[in-house]
Order: sequence, then structure tokens, then C-alpha cells
Amino acid sequence: MFALLTPGTPLGRGLCVVRSRARVAGMSNFLHTAVRLWLLLAMLAPALRAAEVADARKAYLTGNYEKAVKLATEAVKENELDEEWGVLQTRSLLAIGKYPEAAAAVSNALERFRFSIRLRLEARDAYQHVGMTNEASRMLAEINSLGSTRMWAYGDTANLVALGRAALDLGADPKKVLEMFYERSKQKDPTNREPYLALGELALSKHDYDLAAKNFSEALNKFPNDAEVNFGLARAYGPGDRKAMLHSLDAVLEFNPNHTGAMLLLADHLIDAEEFDQAQKKLDAALAVNPWLPEAWAYKAMMREVRTDSSSAEKYRESALKYWPNNPTVDYLIGSKLSLKYRFAEGAAHQRQALRFDPTFAPAKAQLAQDLLRLGQEREGWDLAEKVYDQDNYDVATYNLVTLKEVMDKFVTITNEHFILRMGKKESEIYGTAALKLLESARSNVCAKYSVELARPTVVEIFPEQKDFAVRTFGMPGGAGYLGVCFGDVITANSPASQLAHPSSWEAVLWHEFCHVVTLNLTKNRMPRWLSEGISVYEELQRNPAWGQRMTARYRDMILNGDLARVGDLSSSFLAPKTEEHLMFAYFESTMVVEFLVSKYGVDKLKAILVDLDKGVEINKAIETNTGSMADVEKEFAIFAKDQAKRFGENLAWDKPKSEDWGGGMGEKFNAWRARNSTNYYGLKEEAKRLISEKKFAEAKVPLNVLLKECPGDTAPGNAYAQMARVHRALKETAEERAMLERLAARDGSEALAFERLMEIATDAADWKTVELNARRYLGVNPLLAMPYRNLARANEELARPDEAIGAYRTVIKLDPPNPADAHYRLARLLQQKGDAEAHREVLYSLEEAPRFRDAHELLLKIRASGK
Repeated sequence: MFALLTPGTPLGRGLCVVRSRARVAGMSNFLHTAVRLWLLLAMLAPALRAAEVADARKAYLTGNYEKAVKLATEAVKENELDEEWGVLQTRSLLAIGKYPEAAAAVSNALERFRFSIRLRLEARDAYQHVGMTNEASRMLAEINSLGSTRMWAYGDTANLVALGRAALDLGADPKKVLEMFYERSKQKDPTNREPYLALGELALSKHDYDLAAKNFSEALNKFPNDAEVNFGLARAYGPGDRKAMLHSLDAVLEFNPNHTGAMLLLADHLIDAEEFDQAQKKLDAALAVNPWLPEAWAYKAMMREVRTDSSSAEKYRESALKYWPNNPTVDYLIGSKLSLKYRFAEGAAHQRQALRFDPTFAPAKAQLAQDLLRLGQEREGWDLAEKVYDQDNYDVATYNLVTLKEVMDKFVTITNEHFILRMGKKESEIYGTAALKLLESARSNVCAKYSVELARPTVVEIFPEQKDFAVRTFGMPGGAGYLGVCFGDVITANSPASQLAHPSSWEAVLWHEFCHVVTLNLTKNRMPRWLSEGISVYEELQRNPAWGQRMTARYRDMILNGDLARVGDLSSSFLAPKTEEHLMFAYFESTMVVEFLVSKYGVDKLKAILVDLDKGVEINKAIETNTGSMADVEKEFAIFAKDQAKRFGENLAWDKPKSEDWGGGMGEKFNAWRARNSTNYYGLKEEAKRLISEKKFAEAKVPLNVLLKECPGDTAPGNAYAQMARVHRALKETAEERAMLERLAARDGSEALAFERLMEIATDAADWKTVELNARRYLGVNPLLAMPYRNLARANEELARPDEAIGAYRTVIKLDPPNPADAHYRLARLLQQKGDAEAHREVLYSLEEAPRFRDAHELLLKIRASGK
């Protein structure tokens, strides 16, 4: 600049100097302004870059992946000095299925950010997606090395979370990861979402769904509009609360319409409900975002395999493995969903293939262990479960399974040619033989009816603890509404000991589940859930009209007011019922469909449908082939069901009164309403209830008699039979009470209180055959109480059946009866009559309990006098 100044005459020199000073001054102002501008830009640059990164991140998080790729690619070209651009570029390319481009992009980014842990974690994912598994493993090793030598450089929240994720993948102790990385990063920056997501993901990976829901719920309070937070919550809810899961998924897709994870989870849910066409649409939507999404192609393959279209299934599987040929997740996912369809053999085969791809892949090991146990291949299944636990003893599902093994090792096994029955030791001694006898009866009857020959023994496991049943059945605690489950050749059931609050007939449960054994074997497990359940409940009713389900006032209301599902949608009714009552209604409706098919087309057509399912024919096609068009079946069944509902109490009025109409069932307002609605079902029940509470028993007979006449099939809780029996008892009308209880007992096989009262009445009347009948009825509900065995023993004693009486008294003693001295004495007396030397010991037991028991002393003297 100064080289441009030219000296001249003094005047000229002076002018030159003046001009130079002016120019210098001008230049000085220019430089000052320039410096200020440069400083301003320097100060604004980070903020501008942060705004640009935030814009790209927002595009990614809201599903605008193409925009995120564009912004990140431009920033990378301009050599922006922020590793976040590389992270966003890689993630966005992966999101739209550009796997090779993602791998190349992250490789280039690592050349600029040689010490980046976050980029290495992204590289691991990108390299896996193109089958570069060795390079992916090398990324984890490098993260480990950098974290060990340069920990001081990775103290910010993002890097701490990345280190934690990598440490878990390398097999670090989850508890230490949580403390050293996740909790630390959360405390460092409570406004950052990443620690919350990482904590939730850790809980999900260990199948600790309650903890996952807690973490994601906490995150939701801070980040309510975050798709990933809502997606985490949806997955946490999935195993236990489908309605909550669906609600969270709605939020995910509201914030990110292109969230493929949410689309896949919705498809998964629809597949469980056997709504395959709707699931297909969700998968197509996901593939529109990412054409090479492995999980989407895996789901498609699974659906084709379910429909026995093996060529299409393999084609879709190949698409899933296009870029990562040894991806274990593909076969793991296909196999897991097949197993949920009770196709355990096919599911196990896919898990074995997943483990051939990656022998360390824990999810496939865990699922294979479950599959083998459900196939009855216990030794290999339990061994594998132990190995999975050794590999990861923080996983809740595996821990539960290994703990269950310790419980089941104490079970007693009872076997014969056709069954392997496992039970708790005490229960096996009490009703193990009776259970085996019932199962043999079911086998003889149902196998013959459906022309099925079972190739192997059926395994039946009965669990005294509901939580153990749930772990064995579902892999996790829960499933409180289930009494039993059949996997094909393996049955799991809750013991009567776990049902004391709401007793059901264990005999009906075992009969029901064995029917599943028959139909699942007949169809090779290729049948929708509704048909399987419908046939089992139908066969319960064929065996014993007091088992199964019947029409109730509530079911009537549900059928006539919009809760009746289409036959094609029935399986979904089991998946996410509104209430437990709706779940039971799904069983009832399924039974009605089977009853409709048999009544209209005959049982042979029902069997033909099952044979077609075995051949791989889709259910609707199988029904149409053997009956009529599906449209006609749907229409005619709806008419059939509504006709059944209308005939239930057809002469009664069914308008539901409001409390303001009848004053809550009390006072003059109620009396006036009843006068206007004398035949109303709800009014009749309320009036009977009110009169009984006021001890106006004779008057209560009037509304109860109307209910008994018009709704004889109503055995729901609070039914007219039980109420009328109470009235007769209060009025000391024992004969009438007995008749009423007999009517109830013939209709409901779970009415233990009715059976008990009938035993009392019959004992007073010395009607020992009736005592025996109701003792056996009671034992069909609860065989773990001394009272019914005591009555059974006494009845057999009076009916001159000493052997049966001896057996019953032995069982009474095992159950810690309230009067053990009497039980030992009566047993001793029977044994003495048979000349059995054991009588001496039993009478001594009686005297040990009651030293002044005169009859026992006399029996002891008699035994000693006889020398026996």
C-alpha cells in the first residue's frame, strides 16, 4: 500500500504528504471497519453454524431426511468444522436406505475428525448395513482405545452417551455404564435428550419394560414433541399395554410422519392381530421412506411364510439381506414372529440361521431357548437359557427364565404313554392322578372326534405360582387373565392355588387346552387364534354344559350395541381388548362362530376347514371353500349372533335406567319407575337386591321368579339362582333351596359355594350320592382343600366303598384339616376293618392330636386285642 505514494516538489511533496495522510486516514477507517466486521462475523459464526446444524437436526428428527442430507452434504463440502454434520449426514443417509453412501460419507468424515468417538459409532452402524462387519468391530475397538487414552477429551454430554453405548456393545457392566456415562451426562446437561434416550434404550435392551417406561415418561415431560422419546415409550408399553402403545405411536407419527420404526411397530401389532393386509400397507409406507429397510422386508417374508408361500418368503428375505448378507436381525425377526404364531419349529430354524450369521447374537439365543422349551426340547432349551444368562445376567427375561428353572427342578413328573405331567410335589400327591385321568379322557374323546393321531407325548406343566406360569408362558410376569396356554405339544396352566380369589374349573381348563393340542397338531399350528379358541370353548361345552361360556346380559348388550366383531377381525379382539370383559367376550364370540358353522354346515365341514389350513390355505379361503362366500358367512353369523342375543330374556325390557330415573334403586322415585317398567331386567334385579337387603325375603321371590322364568340361562355373578337360594335358606325352605342350587350347579361348573352348600344339605339328609356328586364337583374347581375330600370320604364310607374312602381320608390328612384327629381315627377304623396293620399307626396319630378321644382309645384297644 505504501509503495503507491510518489514524492515530488516540496509543494508537491507536501500535497503528496497531505494526500497520503488523508488516504492513510481513510485506509485506517476502512481497516477499523473491516476488523470490526470480521470480529462481528467471528462472534456470529458459531451461532450461525449452530442455527444451521439445528435446522438440519430438526429436518432429521421430523422425517425430512432428504433435506437433512442436502444441508449436511453442503456443510461437509464447505469444510465446516463440526463433527455433527458428519453424524447427521450418516444418519440421514441410513434413514433413506442409502447404505453405501452412508458408509462412504462417514469414512470421509473420519479422515477430518480422526479422534471422533461419535463418528466411529455412526460408522459402526453404517459399516454393518453394508456387511463390513470386521470394519464395524474395528470401530468399537478404536472407541475403546480412544476412551482409554483420551478420556479427558470426551467429557461433554454427547460423547459420554456415545462412550456408554459403545461400552455396552463391548460387553461392559450395564450398571457401571449407567453410573459412569449416562447418569453423569444427564447431570451435566439436563436439557439434552440423549441421556434420557440412552437410559430408556438400556432398560428396553434388558426387557425391563417398567423401568423403560419410567425413563421415557420422564423424558416426555421435558421433550413432549420428540418423536424418539414417544417411540421409546411406545416400545416400553408394547408388551403390556397395546392401547397405550398405539397412543404413543400416534404421537410419533404426528411429529415425524416418516418414522420407519413406528411404522414397523404398527405393522408388528397388525400382524399379531392377523390383519395382514393392513400390516402390508404399513410396511409399504416404511419402504417408501427406506426401500432397503431390512426389518420391513423381514416382516414381508414372515407373512408370506405364514401363508406357506415359501418362494415369495425367500425372495423378500433376500431383499432384507441385500446390503448386509449376514445380518442376524433378519432371521431373528422372522423367527420371532413365526413363534408368536405358534410356528415354533420354523421359528427355531430361523434363530439357528441367525446364530450361524453371528454366534454371539444374544436375542436369537434367548428366542431359540424359548422356542425349544415350547417344542418340548427341554434339555437343549434350558442349557441355552443358562448360556444366555451367563452372557448377560442383567437381562430380566433371561434372569426370570433361569430362576424358573430352579423352581421347576423341584417339580414332580408323572408320566404314562401319552402325557408328561409336571406339578409341584404337594399338588402332584393330591390331584396328579386325577389330572392325568382327565387328560387321558380328553385325548380319547377329542382325538377320535377330529381323527388326529398324536406322534409324541403331550407335556403339561401346572404352576402353583401365577408369576411362574407367566414366565414359562410369556417370558415375563403378567398375563393375569390367562388360565392356561397351549403351544402345540406343550401345555402350561395355572394351578387352582393361584385362583383362590376367582376360582375356575381346572378340569375345564385342561380340557380346553388339550383341544388346542389336537387342533394345532391337525393344522400344524396354521390356524387363527379365534378359531383355535372358539373350538376349544365349544368342545368344553360338548363335554360338560356347565363348562365354557354362555350368553349373559352383558354379552347380549355387547352383541346388540356394536361390540360384535367381524369374523375376519376376531383375532385382533384378543390382542388389545378394551377391558378384561372384552377379552372374555372375544372367547364367547369365537365360540358362537364355531357353533354357527357347525349348526349350519355340520362338524365335518369344520374339520374340512382345519384340513385346508394344514395345507396352507388362508382362513377366509378355507371357510369359503367349505361353506359359502365370506361375505355371506359374515352376514349370516351376525344374524345368528343377534338372534341368540334377542332370545335371551326376549320378554323383558332392556333399557338401561339412569340413576336420576330411579333414585339409585331406593325410595319412592324407584317405586314409581318400577311401576312404569315392571318387566325391565335391570329393575327386576335391583328390586330383588333391595328387598333381600331389607330382609323382605318372601317379597323378593316375585322379581326373582320373573328373572328365572325369562332368563334361565343367566348365571353371571349375582344371578337369580344364587339370590333365590339365599331367599329360601333365609326362610328355612331347605328343599326349595336345594332345588335352586342344583339348577345353578348344573349350569355353572365353577360355583364352588353352591357345591359346598349342597354337600351340607345332602349330609343332613344322609343323601350320600348327592354328597359324593358335589364333592367331586367342588374338587373340579379346587382340589387343594380338605373339606370336599372329607365329604367325599364320608360319602364313600357310607356307600360301603372302603377303598375310595381310605384314599380320600389320606388326602384329607395331607391337607392339614381343622380336625386331624377325626380324620386319622376314621382312616384307622377303615384300615382296621380291612385288616391292615397300618391302622395301629393311624389311631396313634389320632390320639397324639387328641389324647382324650374316647372312640380312638376304644379302637386302639380293639386293634391290640386282635393282634393287628
